[in-house]
Amino acid sequence: MQPHWRWIFMVMLLLGLATAEVNDDEEGEEDVTDTTGADTEEQNSYLHVMYQTPVPSGEVFFAETFDDGLLDRWILSKTMKEDADEDIAKYDGQWKVEELKENKLSGDLGLVLKSTARHHAISAELQKPFVFDSKPLIVQYEVNFQDGIDCGGAYIKLLSHSSDLNLEEFHDRTAYTIMFGPDKCGEDYKLHFIFRHKNPIIGDYDEKHAKRPEVDLKKFFTDKKTHLYTLILKPQNTYEMLIDQIVVGQGSLLEDVIPPLNPPKEIDDPKEKKPKEWDERPKIPDPHAVEPEEWDEGGPEKIEDVNAVKPEGWLDDEPHLVSDPEAQKPSDWNDDMDDEWEAPLISNPKCQTAPGCGEWKPPLIDNPNYKGPWKPPMIENPNYQGIWKPRKIPNPHYFEDLNPFRMTPFSAIGLELWSMTSDIYFDNFIICTEKEVADRWASDSWGLKKLVASANEPGMINQLLKAAEERPWLWGLYILTAALPVGLLVLFCWPRKKIEEVEDADFSMSDFLQPDETDLAHQKEVKKGDLEGAEDHKEAELDGDDVDEDTENEEENEDEDEEFSQEDEDTGATANQSSDDEMKEADEGAECGDKLKKSLRKRRVRKD
Repeated sequence: MQPHWRWIFMVMLLLGLATAEVNDDEEGEEDVTDTTGADTEEQNSYLHVMYQTPVPSGEVFFAETFDDGLLDRWILSKTMKEDADEDIAKYDGQWKVEELKENKLSGDLGLVLKSTARHHAISAELQKPFVFDSKPLIVQYEVNFQDGIDCGGAYIKLLSHSSDLNLEEFHDRTAYTIMFGPDKCGEDYKLHFIFRHKNPIIGDYDEKHAKRPEVDLKKFFTDKKTHLYTLILKPQNTYEMLIDQIVVGQGSLLEDVIPPLNPPKEIDDPKEKKPKEWDERPKIPDPHAVEPEEWDEGGPEKIEDVNAVKPEGWLDDEPHLVSDPEAQKPSDWNDDMDDEWEAPLISNPKCQTAPGCGEWKPPLIDNPNYKGPWKPPMIENPNYQGIWKPRKIPNPHYFEDLNPFRMTPFSAIGLELWSMTSDIYFDNFIICTEKEVADRWASDSWGLKKLVASANEPGMINQLLKAAEERPWLWGLYILTAALPVGLLVLFCWPRKKIEEVEDADFSMSDFLQPDETDLAHQKEVKKGDLEGAEDHKEAELDGDDVDEDTENEEENEDEDEEFSQEDEDTGATANQSSDDEMKEADEGAECGDKLKKSLRKRRVRKD
């Protein structure tokens, strides 16, 4: 029983420590409340980090932080969207400059899309047009779907430079050079990178889409954190898409875009058609085969299962549908105009607990004897000519562009969006040519947001509890995981009762015996004391002998102990045969005490 009491004691101790920690936390919270007094909930909702508006370095074509709270350099579109209903065709979606709802930085503001089910369009001019020459293009900005996203985008457009570009008429068909950013519709999570490529022969523009990233993008739309989106185009005709400074997609502008950048050199002749006599059948039915006279189709394809038995409890007299007993005739029902009213039919509740209702019929199974209609065997087609293909001709629209990086220059950045969710947050736009400039800009802005978000994340226990709320089966895994180390610890490390502990105990045999048994125990102790003295004297004389002699002494001592044990057993047997109850109790007590003392003596001898 002692291990049970130790275990219970440890559990109570752990519960006491946990309660004490909770009480300490509550006292600490009360102390903070008392000292702060009028601290607002907003001040305690985020980690205080020293924030300063980032200042770009190096060559920068555009940079915007919105920290001044103004939209002076941004222009709202005043036009109408084509091919849209009149009530939603206008770009009247609202924009505001606000703080983040969560994990905010004091003094940090961003551009927020505020309306739902509305078209939004806002744009701003660059400091100077960007021309694709020998330097890379780096576009970077932040997005936070503060309330998640149902259907909508958060991508940007880099508007192509032209003399007639009017930002007040910015709409979905305004010419752009690059479109980049996240987008979602239904359960399709995307990261767009689209560039418009000019056909050098006919002068038309085609949209080229980069291949989809091979990573799961869902968490970037649903975790309500601020994420950093970066696009890098290099003069070597390569591209990289990054989220939170991690590459999620990369490739070549020549090869990894859809449709392909350069058209094929040859195409099928559109004027050529397949001849009528062209035979593409590799096999045909044997024209010489004849149906055998004895051919038997084998009966129907399906037959009733003769081995089936009607289930017990089948309700033959109950229909599958019955009138709803709770239905009531509408007050405005007119029998003359609407015919006689009948209650609607519902599923028969009696059939839900029974194997079935209505007339029972055996189920149908495949007929093992069914062979079906006779068909002639197939043979190789002697007139097979292969799959017909039209002949190839040179592609009149063929061209080869080996440097698609040299795109149309752009001179403005715009957001032209439709969203069914409001409060999409944009911040810290930058367009530059050096990766170090963009990284420094990110560390001074997005890096601080990431730090605050990490500091304000719930602890591991809270995360586990939240996961278990969404997936209840995790409770069983938690319990098993927690019980396994405890069980192993108890199994391998639980202390056993040691005889050595009894050796050091300070007790007397008289403490275990009744007063009437004291004399008998005293006589046995005197006898054993004499024997112990003799053994001690013998050990002292043999103290200088070699190891073999010590071994022999130990064996002799063990033999003597065995003799004493045998004598005790004989004494105990004699006591058991005695008819006197008092003598029996005395002998048993003496025997118990003698065995304990001799056992201790035996261990002392072995130890020495």
